[in-house]
Amino acid sequence: MINVIVNGQPHQFPQGTSISQLVTTLALTGKRIAVECNGEIVPRSQHESTLLREGDQLEIVVAVGGG
Repeated sequence: MINVIVNGQPHQFPQGTSISQLVTTLALTGKRIAVECNGEIVPRSQHESTLLREGDQLEIVVAVGGG
């Protein structure tokens, strides 16, 4: 297991977890989100290939519609 911080909260995930798998685990699949890992935006096209590492700090923002 690896330890990461997601939106300021500690989480543990199996070694080799991708950002795409993280999004699924957090029930955010299909939502309009932006993911930042260690201060860098991760494009959606790289979510599947970007693996989490011990100590990563992620911020996930969900877009909310309205007017």
